Amino acid sequence: MTIFCSHCHRPLQAETSCLPRRGKQAPSASKPFRSTKSASKARRDQINAELQALRSLLPISAQEKERLSYLHTMALVCLRLRGAQLFPPDSAPPAGPALGSELLSLLPGFLLVLSANGKLVYISENVAQVLGLSMVELLAQGDTVFDILDGRACEDARKKLLLAQEEPGREVTFVSEMRTSKAFRLQHGGNRAVAVHGRFTALRWPASPSTAAFLALCTPVARLTADGDAGSQDNLFQSMHVLDMTFADVTESVTYHLGYRREELIGQSWYSLLHPEDADLAAAQHRAVGESLGAGAAAGTAVLRVLRRDRTWAWLRVWARRDGGGRAITCTSHCLR
Repeated sequence: MTIFCSHCHRPLQAETSCLPRRGKQAPSASKPFRSTKSASKARRDQINAELQALRSLLPISAQEKERLSYLHTMALVCLRLRGAQLFPPDSAPPAGPALGSELLSLLPGFLLVLSANGKLVYISENVAQVLGLSMVELLAQGDTVFDILDGRACEDARKKLLLAQEEPGREVTFVSEMRTSKAFRLQHGGNRAVAVHGRFTALRWPASPSTAAFLALCTPVARLTADGDAGSQDNLFQSMHVLDMTFADVTESVTYHLGYRREELIGQSWYSLLHPEDADLAAAQHRAVGESLGAGAAAGTAVLRVLRRDRTWAWLRVWARRDGGGRAITCTSHCLR
């Protein structure tokens, strides 16, 4: 009688079988052959050699190359690739690496270029003068602009970048603390407050998110004080509002900072002085302080633009709290230079 294999249905000889012998199982897709230690080491050596080759091609100083980890090397390579995608070899950045160090040193801040999703594309070398970190050291924080911002300001930055992306060519500004070196924090008592002013520009046509970049100038401003910290009284004024943010009273020093006389502001709404782009942020702070319980309850801070009497904009860091038995809101405004 002929016996057929249950697997391949071919006739079997008595002494043969199509099944693998015990102890020598055939590899499957889920259980491939295990590599030997020598093969794994050879692959690691090959990867290390390729990473060293990439590191040698980076246009940075030899001293900086020596300090790069492999992960950091790949982050820099990705930065250069994003730059090459937005700025092909046949087109130089409008304000990028071609600028000499002498010209960059004349700027009031450093240049920043971002992709549509907030990825870092370019940071000018004079960033070290503002943050105490070189471009290479700053990239160690992460590969997006949100990685180098203070965590509390990331949401505001996201909203401003989205607004700028929806309306190409529209200039937006936001102020946030950026991460700095340890030596800088010890010397200045904290991170650096920076005003980011820029817009999305189509670098090639047809315009699309992959061909647009956010070009910005980042300018340092006066150090932001901690919540509730009075700091220098020369840069402060206080105002009291009813719960809908109508001015009930304001210190005389408002004239120095905003140009208004005290009598001009009493009875006027706080919202009538705000920049349209900052109205949502101010409303969020207003809701937070309105929902807080009891007198003295605070709602954190917000950096806002307020219209001066001469029709220019003043940057204020506003700290709000419930006061007067919970029936009023007191704001301490720190003017940023």
